[in-house]
Amino acid sequence: MEEIVISDDKSLLDREVIYRFLASSYWANKRRRETINQSIEQSICYGVYDGGKQIGFARIVTDEATMYWLCDVFIDEHYRGKGIGMQLIDEIVHSDKLAHLFGYLGTKDAHDFYQAFDFQLEEEKVMTRIPNFPRNKM
Repeated sequence: MEEIVISDDKSLLDREVIYRFLASSYWANKRRRETINQSIEQSICYGVYDGGKQIGFARIVTDEATMYWLCDVFIDEHYRGKGIGMQLIDEIVHSDKLAHLFGYLGTKDAHDFYQAFDFQLEEEKVMTRIPNFPRNKM
């Protein structure tokens, strides 16, 4: 493992790595490539790199004034357990653009991880709306 680099430079992103991971995720496995591309273009994105190879990703949707939504976070399974995810989230939540904003995220299985960064579970306040495309298939 070379030096880990975390960057918000979108030109460094390896979209094939992002497509493959999101296609295997529980939260984004039905997204089309076009949708993923548009989401990247319309968001702040962080890539994590080991010697130029992309090994992680996070996407932030924000109004840059009051709040941000942290989503599509992943670290390649071969690099997990080494603190890289902690470095990524620490850099995001303490960045100049986001440190003063309310942060939100959704997770099925990483509550303890995010609580280490002062995210709190507030189920009774959160509401969601499923978009039309999956709702119409029900």
